[in-house]
Amino acid sequence: MNLTIGSKISHPTYGEGVVFGMDDHKYKIYFREHGEKELGKAYDGFQLLEPGQALTATVELEDVVDAVKNVFDMYYDAADFVDLADKWDGGMLLIQPKDLSLKPKEVPIDTFFHKIVMLRDRLRVLEQKVNAHAKLTDADKVEMQQYITRIYGSLTTFNVLFKSKNDWFVGESGKGSED
Repeated sequence: MNLTIGSKISHPTYGEGVVFGMDDHKYKIYFREHGEKELGKAYDGFQLLEPGQALTATVELEDVVDAVKNVFDMYYDAADFVDLADKWDGGMLLIQPKDLSLKPKEVPIDTFFHKIVMLRDRLRVLEQKVNAHAKLTDADKVEMQQYITRIYGSLTTFNVLFKSKNDWFVGESGKGSED
């Protein structure tokens, strides 16, 4: 199969991806859940979902910008956007050591919140992969799911940052914490 920049493929392990580079022997492909991977051109274990456009002699900066925008549009839906509670907008997180002679660490709350949301989203993906794993027994899946649920429970402290209760972490009790 001969792919071009922008070709969308489906890989049996990595899922959907987009070709963003290549050389004589390999394709560079971005997978949403697995990041950048290189696959040999001889590899035939993926399926072409959508062909890319044929390359011209030169690539214009505008074409690269359009390609990047398309990747973001494809992988970062508005549905994935989670709002920070209004009371925290513009706030700072201060991490103060017990020893007041040491310098505290200040982090914008929106930056911290973004990392919490990414953690939650990656936990959800892990949970889906565990539940869909073909080689795990049902007992193994239940055991791993219990650990994932406990992790969600440990993270309920951060629910105070979310604007909507629908976005909260939910632990073993089934209720999120309003700390």
